[in-house]
Amino acid sequence: MRVKYGKARRKKKNRLFREAKGNYGGRSKLWRTVQETILRSRAYAFRDRRARKRTFRALWITRITAACMSRELRYSQFMYGLKKAGIEVNRKMLSEIAIHNPAVFDEICDRAKAALA
Repeated sequence: MRVKYGKARRKKKNRLFREAKGNYGGRSKLWRTVQETILRSRAYAFRDRRARKRTFRALWITRITAACMSRELRYSQFMYGLKKAGIEVNRKMLSEIAIHNPAVFDEICDRAKAALA
């Protein structure tokens, strides 16, 4: 007697069709195309979860650089000054401080400059 995967196969197909919902044309209607689409979309999702981290770090560094330049300090000097001063604040927080609390960022810059001198 041969094994038939009726219920299990239907369940698997339904799950993948649900995941492919919203795609254009055959990408959400045709079984083979749906499989390819889902496989690729999962690969992109895996890749881009990592890429997002890189992108945000670059954004924070750009913001900090702009804030430092207006205070006559290069980014690399600023980060080295922070390290020497023993100030441990991550780049995300530094960029938020630079945007929302310029006075506090001025103080941080002064401490970094003092540590460099």
